[in-house]
Amino acid sequence: MTEKLRPGLKAQPVAVKVLDLNGSQGHREWLAEVIFLGQLKHPHLVNLIGYCCEDEHRLLVYEYMERGNLETLLFKRYSAALPWLTRLKIAAGAAKGLAFLHGEEKPVIYRDFKASNVLLDSDYNAKLSDFGLATDGPQGDDTHITTRVMGTEGYAAPEYIMTGHLTTMSDVFSFGVVLLELLTGRRSVDKNRPCREKNLVKWARPLLKDHNKLDQIMDPRLEGQYSTEGARKAAALTYQCLSHHCKSRPTMSTVVMTLDSLLELNDMPIGPFVFAVPTEGKNKECSEQEKEKESENECLELKDENKCEENEAELKDKSRNRHKKGHRHRRRIKSLRSRAVYSDTALYKTLGTGLYSPRQ
Repeated sequence: MTEKLRPGLKAQPVAVKVLDLNGSQGHREWLAEVIFLGQLKHPHLVNLIGYCCEDEHRLLVYEYMERGNLETLLFKRYSAALPWLTRLKIAAGAAKGLAFLHGEEKPVIYRDFKASNVLLDSDYNAKLSDFGLATDGPQGDDTHITTRVMGTEGYAAPEYIMTGHLTTMSDVFSFGVVLLELLTGRRSVDKNRPCREKNLVKWARPLLKDHNKLDQIMDPRLEGQYSTEGARKAAALTYQCLSHHCKSRPTMSTVVMTLDSLLELNDMPIGPFVFAVPTEGKNKECSEQEKEKESENECLELKDENKCEENEAELKDKSRNRHKKGHRHRRRIKSLRSRAVYSDTALYKTLGTGLYSPRQ
């Protein structure tokens, strides 16, 4: 977006949201975003720069958020896991955005708080977006407002689903679900998991109050690199936010104070430090020495092979000679035997014996 588009506007990258005419949201939700984001300004709410309404087309122009949304970063495969302190920073930023909405003179109920609606800038500062389902909260003596149940599966508060009664505490429950996703690294609803683990809240909430079982639900991609005390306090806070009784849940201002205190903890474990010294010269020398050793070994192997071949040749020659000598010796014995037999018979014939005496 350039300066020529609107006087006084700095040139900046923007994100354009186009209303899907075939989607679940329509002009009413688009108008709600224009009204709420046009009036509300806060560091943890996305900045609405402009909008467009022409015929059936509806556009919203936001500030560009470099890191995208939390859902993509948290659950994206084959990517580095979000560090513990970064997760706490994101949770604290989103909590401040909700606390601001609830603390207005006319409280605003966000109603669709989930990981995909938390946008992140380059420094992982969280900002709330998508105010299409936002609505004004109860005023005066009213304790709640009654509306049609809307939102995303896995994030909506149980009393809102059962009765349609909506309060600011409904947002607190949804925040607890996102906080649980940050702790476990799991989606609120995952149909690919075993039956008892498909719903994250039902599976993990009983384990949050047991410190001995907390390791079973912590995100394994963190590899233990998180504050033990911070994880316990964050689990306790999550357990309170996910209470089935809306009056037992903390306010968002209390949540902000708790999360800010967790960011100040200094009991992070220090992992093993490995430093590889860059030794290019030494590596070259080592490689040359290794090559020399390899060539020497090859030479020795060749010499050994030559010696083995010479020994085998000598053995073959000796065996051949022995074989030939054996044949000669046998031939000599046969010839001598035949000569001896011939000489005896001739002698008996000449001298005369009983065997060879002539017949009369």
